[in-house]
Amino acid sequence: MSGPATGRRKRAYALRALLPCLALIALDVPSARAQTLTSDLLRPARDGFITPQDSLLRKTSENTADKTSDAANDERLRDKDTPAPSRIGNIPTYGLPAAGGASDSGYDSLNRTRRKPKFFPGQARPKPSPGPGSPAPKLPAISNGRVRLSIPPSESANKTPIPAAMAGTADGQPTRKRLKIDDDPFGAVGDYAGSFLIKSAVELRGGYDTNPGRLPTPVGAPFWVVAPEFVAVSDWERHALVADLRGSFTGYGNSLPPIVDGGISPAPTNINRPDFLGHIDGRLDVTEDTDVTSEVRLRVVTDNPGSPNIQAGLARYPDYATFGGTLGVDQRFNRLQFSAGGTVDRTVYQNSTLTDGTISSNDDRAFNQYGGIGRVSYDLMPGLKPFVEVEGDSRFHDQQIDNFGFARNSNGGYARAGSSFEFSRLLTGEISVGFAERNYADPRLDRLAGLLTASSLTWTATPLTTAKFYSTTSIDETIVPGVSGVLTHTYTVEVDHDFRRWLTAIGKFTYGTYDYQGDGRTDKTYSLEGDLIYKLTRSLWIKGTLRRDILSSDVPLASSASTVVMLGVRLQN
Repeated sequence: MSGPATGRRKRAYALRALLPCLALIALDVPSARAQTLTSDLLRPARDGFITPQDSLLRKTSENTADKTSDAANDERLRDKDTPAPSRIGNIPTYGLPAAGGASDSGYDSLNRTRRKPKFFPGQARPKPSPGPGSPAPKLPAISNGRVRLSIPPSESANKTPIPAAMAGTADGQPTRKRLKIDDDPFGAVGDYAGSFLIKSAVELRGGYDTNPGRLPTPVGAPFWVVAPEFVAVSDWERHALVADLRGSFTGYGNSLPPIVDGGISPAPTNINRPDFLGHIDGRLDVTEDTDVTSEVRLRVVTDNPGSPNIQAGLARYPDYATFGGTLGVDQRFNRLQFSAGGTVDRTVYQNSTLTDGTISSNDDRAFNQYGGIGRVSYDLMPGLKPFVEVEGDSRFHDQQIDNFGFARNSNGGYARAGSSFEFSRLLTGEISVGFAERNYADPRLDRLAGLLTASSLTWTATPLTTAKFYSTTSIDETIVPGVSGVLTHTYTVEVDHDFRRWLTAIGKFTYGTYDYQGDGRTDKTYSLEGDLIYKLTRSLWIKGTLRRDILSSDVPLASSASTVVMLGVRLQN
C-alpha cells in the first residue's frame, strides 16, 4: 500500500481507542477507585480518601522530613574532622511504647481494657506506669549550686535503664514474679514421683575407734559405716503424708579378744551394730478444724556398749526391735486446741549367741505397751503457744517372771507443761518440764520416779550461725537383778557455723545421766564432737568427724573412754 493510506489507518485505530474515554467524560460517570493499604492494616481506604489517621501520619512524616532536612543542613555545616558520637553500649530509645501500635479493635497481647474506666467525683485517678515514650521527669530545683531532691533517689537511679517490657512496667503487662531465694544453695533438691517430693541420700564413712567395746582397758579397731536415708513428703492441697526412714550399719575390721586382763570380756567379740529409725506420719483433714492423725514407727538397734544389760561372753550384740503406731484426733476451737490419741508398741529381742556356741533366750525381755496421750494447747499470742500434756501406759511382758525371778509388768506415765516458740523465726521449737514415774508388779522393785525435761530449740543467732538445744527423758527397761529401771536424761548443745555456704563447721556437746534405781548405780556420759563439712555440689559432700566419748560410773571397772576419727562422703539427691 501507499504511504498515505497507512497513515490514515493508524489514525483511525488511535481514534477508536480514545472513544470509550471520551464517552465516560461526556456522561460524567465517576470512575471506580482502587483500595490501598494504609497504616491501619485493618481499615483499608479508597484512593483519594484521607482518613484522620492518614492526616496524622502525613503531618508526622512532614515534621520528620523537616527535621531530617535540618539535620542534613547541620551535617553540611559541621566540620568534617569532628567524629560522630559513638553508639556502642548505648541502649536505643524508641518513640513508641510496647504494643503502642495496637488498634482499638482486634487482639491485644497485653490484655488491656478497651473502654476507659469510669470514676466517681473525687475519686483518685491511677497514674500510668513510666515506660519508653513517657515524658521526661521535671528537673529538680537548684539552690546555691546544690540540687534539691524532693524525693530520695530510687534503687535503680545509678543502674542502666532497661525497656519497660523487660522490667514488667508496661501498661497492662502483668507483673513479673520474683524467684524465691534459695535458703540452702547446697541442699538436696529431690525428685517428684507423682504428688510426692522424694529426697534420698547415703553416707559412706571410714575411720578408727580407740575403744569400740567401751572396755576399761581400750582395744582399738578400724571401722566403716553405710548410712542410707529416704524422705518422701506429699504435695497435696488437703491431707498430708510424710515418710522418714534413716538407718546405718557399722562394721569393724577385726574382732575383740574374748578375754581381757585375765577375765571374760564384757563386750562381744563381734561388735558390728545396726541402727535404724523410721516413721510414717499421716494427717486426714476431716473439716477445717478437725484432723485425724496417725503414725507408724520402727526402731531397730542394740544395747549401748558398756551397758550392764550386756551379758558376758557374747559372740555378738543381740538386736532388738520396737514397732508400733499411734492414732489420734486434733480438734481446734478458735485458739484452743485439744489433741488425744492411743498408742500400741511391741518390743522383741533376738536370742543371744555366746562365744562357746550356746544360745541364750531373751524372751523375758519382750513386752507389749498400751497407752494413751492427751494434750491441751492455747495460742496465747503469735509465736507463743503454751500447752499441758498427760500420758499413761501399761507394759505386759511375754514372761511374767524374768530369768532372775522378778515380775516386771508395770504401769506408768508422765505429766508435763511447756510452750512452743516462734519469735520472728529467730527462736523456734518447744520446751517443757514435768514429772514421770512407773510402778512395778513385783513389790521388791521400787517405784521409779524423777524429773522430766523435754526440749527442742533452734536459735538463729546470725544468718550464718545457728545454735540448737535438745533434751530428752525416758524410763528404760533393764535386766539387772533388783533394779526397777533406768531413768535416762540426755542434754545436747550444738552450734553450726557457715564459714562459706560450702564450708560448715559443727560443734556438739552431749551430757547424759543413767540412774539405775534400786542398787544406787549412776552412770554419766560426756561426748564432745567436731564436724567439718565441705560441700562440693548439691549432690556431693565431704565430711570429717573427731569425737571424744567418756563414760564415768560409780561402779568399779565400769568407766571407759574412747576417741573416734571419721572421714566420709555424702551422696544425695
